[in-house]
Amino acid sequence: MSITMTPIGVVRGGRDVPEDDDWGQSRARIDLDPARFDAEALAGLDAFSHVEVVYVFDRVTDDQIVTGARHPRGNTAWPKVGIFAQRGKNRPNRIGVTVCDIVSVDGLSLEVRGLDAIDGTPVLDLKPVMAGFAPRGEHREPDWAREIMKDYW
Repeated sequence: MSITMTPIGVVRGGRDVPEDDDWGQSRARIDLDPARFDAEALAGLDAFSHVEVVYVFDRVTDDQIVTGARHPRGNTAWPKVGIFAQRGKNRPNRIGVTVCDIVSVDGLSLEVRGLDAIDGTPVLDLKPVMAGFAPRGEHREPDWAREIMKDYW
């Protein structure tokens, strides 16, 4: 099976280099493709506090893809875990997902805070964050996962 997706827009501004930490205050704009959308596509999104952004790690090359286990961020103090047990960018399908604060909506542009994607990144989809879709029940994660995120946002 083959799946083809066309980006709905692109990230503008924010950072231009991929880095591992301090994304919390990073502000960027997502501009929708005007050939495919008009302002109605974002209508009502400003009523939400957060948006889930689905995007492509388009600068990851084929030789950087990881399919097995590795130490997150190359830190041998952390256990080796499979690519699907971490959120690294070198994923088989290069798909990134981040929940961001909505700063503003203006026409075909959405300004967000906390998007860990860089300038020029293709955006595949936007979804409003709704409490009803949040995880139900208790949430657990290993110590290394908490440690990896301590300076991320």
